[in-house]
Amino acid sequence: MFAAKTPSIPPLSFSEKSVKSPNHCLKLPLHFSKAHPANKITTPRSLPCIRSTLPQELEKAVTEFTPAQTRVDILAESLPYLQKFRGKTIVVKYGGAAMKSESLQASVINDLVLLSCVGIRPIFVHGGGPEINQWLDRIGIKPNFLNGLRVTDASTMEIVTMVLVGKVNKNLVSLINKAGATAVGLSGLDGRLLTARPSPRAAELGFVGEVALVDPTVLRPLVENNHIPVIASVAADEKGQSYNINADTVAGELAAAFGAEKLILLTDVAGILEDKDDSGSLVKEIDIAGVRKMVSEGKVAGGMIPKVNCCIRSLAQGVKTASIIDGRVQHSLLLEILTDEGAGTMITG
Repeated sequence: MFAAKTPSIPPLSFSEKSVKSPNHCLKLPLHFSKAHPANKITTPRSLPCIRSTLPQELEKAVTEFTPAQTRVDILAESLPYLQKFRGKTIVVKYGGAAMKSESLQASVINDLVLLSCVGIRPIFVHGGGPEINQWLDRIGIKPNFLNGLRVTDASTMEIVTMVLVGKVNKNLVSLINKAGATAVGLSGLDGRLLTARPSPRAAELGFVGEVALVDPTVLRPLVENNHIPVIASVAADEKGQSYNINADTVAGELAAAFGAEKLILLTDVAGILEDKDDSGSLVKEIDIAGVRKMVSEGKVAGGMIPKVNCCIRSLAQGVKTASIIDGRVQHSLLLEILTDEGAGTMITG
C-alpha cells in the first residue's frame, strides 16, 4: 500500500487587477511532489495570458486548466511508487463484485493495462463462480456448496472447465488486448503450470483440489516480454484428472513460486475489520502475528479465514506484502499500489 496521497490542489486565484483587466493573466499555484524535497516551495506560475472580456470565457479557462494540472500533479506524486514497483511482479486475484459489474470490470482491466504500460508485471488469476452457476442452471444441475466450497461431481467439473477455461478466461484476454496490452490465457493444465491433488475432503467435495506443485517455467518468458498471463484456476493431478481449485489459493501459490513483490486479492468487502459488524473499523495494515491473533480471537471469521491463510502462506514463502482489497471500489488496484491510503488491508511478514 505504498504511495502518495492525492495532492490537495489549491483553487485557481486571480488578482483583482487581472479580473478587471481585459488583458488578464491566470495564475495557478503548483505544489511540487514530496518526492522532490528541493522543490517544496509553492510558487505561483503564470499561465499564458488569456485575452477575454467576458466572465463566461474566464470560467471556461478555469475549467480547462484545472483538471489537466490536477492529473499532472497526481502523476508526479506517484513517481516514487512507480519506480518502486517497476520491473516487479504483482499477482492479482480477480473475482467477486468486480467480476459481476461491467463498470467495475472495465476499471480493473484498465488498471491492469496501465500498470503493465508503466513497467509493472501483473499476473492475473480468476475464478468465475456466478457464470458457472448460470451454465449449470441452463443444463438443469443445481449448484451445491459445502462451507463455501463448490461440491464438484464429474458433470459439474466438466462445466467448470468449459466456463473458466473456455469462456471467462478468453473473454478477459480479449478485454485486456482491446484495452491495449497483450494477454495470454492459460489454465493450471497448460505447461504443467499447476499440479493438483485431491482435497482431504474429497469424499464430500468431489473434484475440488489443492495445489500440490507450481512450475512457473511457462510463465517466465511471457512476463519478461511484458505479456499479461491470465490464469484460470483449474488444474490436473499426475494422472490427468482435472480439479476445481480455489482461485485465492492459486494466486497465493503462484505469487510464492514466482517470487512476487505483492499479492492482491479482490473481494466484496472493505478488507479485514477490527469489528466485523462495523464497516468503519478497517485495519489498514497488520503483520502476520497480528492477523493470527485476530483469527484466534474470532475477529476474522467465515470466508475471510481462507483468504487470510492464503496471504500468510504466500508471505511465509517470500512474497513481500499481501493485500485484501475492496473490489467494489473503482480503480482499487491503482489505489492499493499507488496511494498510501490503499483500498483495503495490507498484511506484512
